[in-house]
Amino acid sequence: QLQLVESGGGSVQRGRSLRLTCTASGSIRGYFCMAWFRQAPGQEREGVAAIYNTPRTPDYADSVQGRFTISQDTAKTTMYLQMDSLEPDDTAMYYCATDFSYAGNCLIRRNMDYWGKGTLVNISS
Repeated sequence: QLQLVESGGGSVQRGRSLRLTCTASGSIRGYFCMAWFRQAPGQEREGVAAIYNTPRTPDYADSVQGRFTISQDTAKTTMYLQMDSLEPDDTAMYYCATDFSYAGNCLIRRNMDYWGKGTLVNISS
């Protein structure tokens, strides 16, 4: 059974940076995408960034384009989200997820196959 565990969340002031990490345990072989989602209090979960096990370039939400960078280690068992120039609107629970069967933009994929439990990011002004 595949498990995803997020880490790296915390509380920082606006303009600062954080790096989130998602570690996969169990077989990740054959996945299509890994992605970061976030959910702020009272809001729907939204896709933030996705990276693919294909030549497809990563996808980013418009709100984080140019500030966040998604990456993986060479084994593709660990995924990162480098978040720079953080703003209070980035405050949310951040989740990593992976899907094995979908073939489109994973940012709009709601029923990803596996999810982590989340890590909290709080940005103060």
